[in-house]
Amino acid sequence: MDVAHQRGGREDLSVMTAMWGIQVALCTFSMLSLSSGGDVKPRSCGEVRQAYHALEYSIADVPHQEISADPLRICAPQGTTCCTAEMEDKLGLLSRHTFEDLMESSSHNMRTSFFSKHRKFDEFFLELLNNTERSFSTMFQRTYGLFYRKNSEVFQELFRELKRYYTGGNVNMDEMFNDFWARLLERMFQMLHSQYRFSEDYLECLNKYSEQLRPFGDTPMKLKPRVTKALIAARTFVQGLMVGREVASRVTKVNLPPACSRALTKMLFCPYCSGLPGLRPCNNYCLNVMRGCLANQADLDTEWNLFLDAMLLVADRLVGPENIQQILQPIDIKISDAIMNMQEKNFELRNKVFQLCGQPNLAAGRVRSSRSVFDSNPRYRPAASRARPTSAAGTSLEHLRIVWRNMQHSIKNIKKKLSESKRFWSKLPDEICSGGNRTEPDEEGCWNSHARGRYFPEVVREGLTNQLHNPEVELDITRPNSFIRQQIMALRVMTNKLKSAYNGNDIYFQDSNTTTYPYTATVSPTEALHQLTKDSSVTRAAAPAVVTAVRQMAASRPPRRPSPRRALRRRSSGPTAATSGQRRRRGALRHTAPPPSCCSSPPDSPSSSHARPLSHGRYGDSTSGLPATAARPTCVYS
Repeated sequence: MDVAHQRGGREDLSVMTAMWGIQVALCTFSMLSLSSGGDVKPRSCGEVRQAYHALEYSIADVPHQEISADPLRICAPQGTTCCTAEMEDKLGLLSRHTFEDLMESSSHNMRTSFFSKHRKFDEFFLELLNNTERSFSTMFQRTYGLFYRKNSEVFQELFRELKRYYTGGNVNMDEMFNDFWARLLERMFQMLHSQYRFSEDYLECLNKYSEQLRPFGDTPMKLKPRVTKALIAARTFVQGLMVGREVASRVTKVNLPPACSRALTKMLFCPYCSGLPGLRPCNNYCLNVMRGCLANQADLDTEWNLFLDAMLLVADRLVGPENIQQILQPIDIKISDAIMNMQEKNFELRNKVFQLCGQPNLAAGRVRSSRSVFDSNPRYRPAASRARPTSAAGTSLEHLRIVWRNMQHSIKNIKKKLSESKRFWSKLPDEICSGGNRTEPDEEGCWNSHARGRYFPEVVREGLTNQLHNPEVELDITRPNSFIRQQIMALRVMTNKLKSAYNGNDIYFQDSNTTTYPYTATVSPTEALHQLTKDSSVTRAAAPAVVTAVRQMAASRPPRRPSPRRALRRRSSGPTAATSGQRRRRGALRHTAPPPSCCSSPPDSPSSSHARPLSHGRYGDSTSGLPATAARPTCVYS
């Protein structure tokens, strides 16, 4: 019994000893584990240091090992990081510069096309005008001799005004052409009838009935609209190229909002702070960031596309049958035909003028025939007019034809470029994210804004209003960028000009070197704002900037330039002297009776009692073809 009891005691002691040994072993293992865990060192930042140095920053800015991420404001991974607050600031600035470079490179081809084509077309159209003037002078000098030499300023003024109109001057083409034909009629009539002395009042009477008399046939009526439409198309197209270039350049340099800067830094350089400097962003993540940053630019797209459509319409006009080269090249023939028509109708014209305006006084000692006007060529031969000059002028015209053929090829090329530029601003985020290996094609191995892995949020659409639910860029959709809205307004104004040019209608252009933009609003600021606010994208917040821009453009419009004929008449009359015609116009403006000289008896008239004043009309009304000026009375003799 005692022996059995002793054996049982020894077995219990063995079990207890074994259990105690297991506990000691477990405790020892736990202590070792804790000891080994406390000896783990932070991860090295060696890879980040090399990548940071490759960005041309000092490697001394990067810690050797991960540090606490608490000081960071944008790139703050959980726990530790390889970035300091100073590094984060530098990387934030670099992200802005990177974005600006992306915008610059993405729009470079489009802006270059606008710039090069603008310069090329502008040079050609100016060369065309200069060559046309040289050819005109050569042909008229050879054909009309003394008459042209004595009256060359009339034709030179015509080409000066044409060139000033093309370059953006405030030239009324109707008024300019009417003045040209009026001055030419006066010179021609006086030289064909140099035995008479014609007063200024008599010449005014002559021009008063010019449309009824039609001394130049139908040439003035046909030439004016054709030249005007051709110049409108050429000038507006060149100005449109400039506007497209300027708008594109300005839009690509719009300042980034703070939310966009933070999103760019997080996408491009926060992988550095997480120890993953070579990791590229997910494609959908990039799209959300870029569509947020370019939300205002995307709103430009609608007006941009309408602008390009209008440019394509005018480009078609430039290569059509009524293009500027086909219209200007034979202008010397057209004007010469008009002169010839007047010469052929000389005696009939004289009789009608004498009936309408009275018999003029004879000039003392001057009895010359009309044949002395044209030197050795008293009659212009229409058949010979069709032979183009073979002198240097002819060579330049042949060169111009070659240049024009090249220009037609350039027009086809620019039409292709314009078509490719449609939807440029709305497609820009996709172009940036898909180009240059900027995103990681592996959806599981890309940077998703906080780690390596798939990007789950949905991609938002383009435009400011669609950024309300953008998870990456927080924007106030009620506050659109005012500068972008100004560009939308500029495109809208230019589009209206282009559409009018395609239809052959003229719209005023501001000189390109006097304002920010080479065009001026033709409506009041209130009307312009009303037109702009029809677009739902123009919100109340952008209205002040729009009004300011329109008012600045409207205020910069220069005063109308007086016509050459009226300016010449003012210069010749002196500062104080007034001609009878001026006194008569003043009397008409005051609605008083005309002075007695108005209806004085013409020479060779039986009696002044037959003269009777007509009702007050407008000099240059629809029957005269001349620009309307002050009202004046008209006298007829029965």
